Amino acid sequence: MTIPRYEDHTDSVTAKLALLKASYEAGRFDVAMSLAESIKDGLDYERQVRGVAGEPQVAADAFTPVEQLPPALAKWARGWSFSKPLTLFETVDIARTAEPVDVGIAFRADQVTDVGRETRVARWDAPARQLREVRSQIYGVSRRGKEIRARLAFFADVDAHESAQYLVFFGNPNAQLPDYPSDLRVQGDGYGLDIANEHYRAGLSRQSGQLNRIIYAREHGLELYAGGKGHGEPPDVDWGHDYVDQGGFQKMRMRNGPRPPNYEVVRGPLSVQVRRWGFPYSPVHPIFTPSRVHMDVTYTFYAGLPYFMKQGRFDVVKDVEIEAMRDDEWVFSGYSFTDMVWIDSAGRLHEGAVPQEQIDALWGVGFMNRTSRDAFIALRLAHEATGIAIPHGGPPSMHYAGHGQLWSRYPASRPTTLPAGTSIRQKNAYLVTPYPQDDAAGQIEQTRHRLLNPLEFRAEMPMSFAGAAEGALPLARPGETPETAPLKPAIWKALREVRDEQFYTVDANVVDMGYVYDIRERNGTVRVTITMPHRGRPVYQFLASQGGGRVSEGIRERLLKLASVRDVVVDFTWDPPWTSARLSDAGRVAMGLGV
Repeated sequence: MTIPRYEDHTDSVTAKLALLKASYEAGRFDVAMSLAESIKDGLDYERQVRGVAGEPQVAADAFTPVEQLPPALAKWARGWSFSKPLTLFETVDIARTAEPVDVGIAFRADQVTDVGRETRVARWDAPARQLREVRSQIYGVSRRGKEIRARLAFFADVDAHESAQYLVFFGNPNAQLPDYPSDLRVQGDGYGLDIANEHYRAGLSRQSGQLNRIIYAREHGLELYAGGKGHGEPPDVDWGHDYVDQGGFQKMRMRNGPRPPNYEVVRGPLSVQVRRWGFPYSPVHPIFTPSRVHMDVTYTFYAGLPYFMKQGRFDVVKDVEIEAMRDDEWVFSGYSFTDMVWIDSAGRLHEGAVPQEQIDALWGVGFMNRTSRDAFIALRLAHEATGIAIPHGGPPSMHYAGHGQLWSRYPASRPTTLPAGTSIRQKNAYLVTPYPQDDAAGQIEQTRHRLLNPLEFRAEMPMSFAGAAEGALPLARPGETPETAPLKPAIWKALREVRDEQFYTVDANVVDMGYVYDIRERNGTVRVTITMPHRGRPVYQFLASQGGGRVSEGIRERLLKLASVRDVVVDFTWDPPWTSARLSDAGRVAMGLGV
């Protein structure tokens, strides 16, 4: 088979831009629209290649071979080849339990086969002198040259003013996708999800992905929603981001479109993230399609925690005159609450109305009910800007005509010109929890203080494992070591003979193309989890089982030829979506990408 040249089979973004310009100038608008869509696809690939996680905080070369760990720990981690150290530090005298930790991490491409399948995190239990696995989640995987980069999330426990040692294990071709217990439940597809944990259920708009409603998990199940007719679009409880353009002519909304211009979703046992970004819609789109203020919003929902996060930003890409803009507006229909609460610039919580002198220095707002103790409180963790000075306002109101309660923050509340390069950023946590009967201010203030001061970490050796003992439960599950998975090498080898026959002259087998997510074998039954490269090819049976006209065998037929294999089950998933980072070195060569 030949080795292709990548540039013979596609066109660069630069080349497409030239074609777009020529087509537009010639009045060939249909071709220009097709080119614009193709440019977006090209940018999607470039984004995959370059990654969006930034420079890793844990370097690819920061690792220790497992065989160099104390013998008891190496035996406990049998099946894994490498580990990376992480030491976490608590610095503000607040004991942390199940604290979300999220770090950028890099791996050498020659040391890992599938980072999502192989990565495990363990905490050193010093009193017991053992390592104990903790739940973890890998996302945002990209490949940069000889490195695989990703985000690693896990929940950490660190005592006040203490440190805790963790090891990140990787390099186990027999590893299976971990199946961690979680109270996080997700229904739906794409960005229109229902997300629940033990504290609440959040519903995202099927149209826009905006937070539509929140249902408390307490016995009376309070539901927060925004009713009415909206402004022509479905009403949501979260109404940011938006701005009013020059002269008060029209309102440009993040949530005004028939679908998000761009979005990505991360689903896992620890967190679900829904990010949407793009330019907002005019009420009469596409008459007005200004590309002046770019908007970017991410929701993050956690397992087991009574809050969720929202990060958002405006980025001004062209000088723009505006009348006003909002970045944190929430509307609740009905009168579910009896009192307002707010947090001042010193981080102190108060009940009641906001004094006039505090109106532009609010770092938390919300509502509570003195009888039911229901509360919904925004803890504002960051609100900053480059290019302009912004107020930190948005006092709550108990009586919003036609609804109930609301607050609305305006980082720009009067006619002004925002120069290109202006950026307004925010990070908020939203508490969905009963209002404490005792010391409410102290508890809520401490929660905000904790969120403002995440655990610090260092990725370095040596670590102290004095008197290490093996531990009762090994890191590997059945099927993750050579002894418990004797068939796996033969299964992987056989799957390399199953090709995606839409490629005629190269070896585009399902393993090197990264279509296989997981393999499990028990008592002669093999279960293979696969994906397809994009949603335009949903008929995975093309690979799963032999069909008419196929040259090679499908997955089932090929594996059933192996000795000891009695049955093959092929499962299919879109999560996580396939990207070019899943290509092996051989797959990259087959696609003309090189290594």
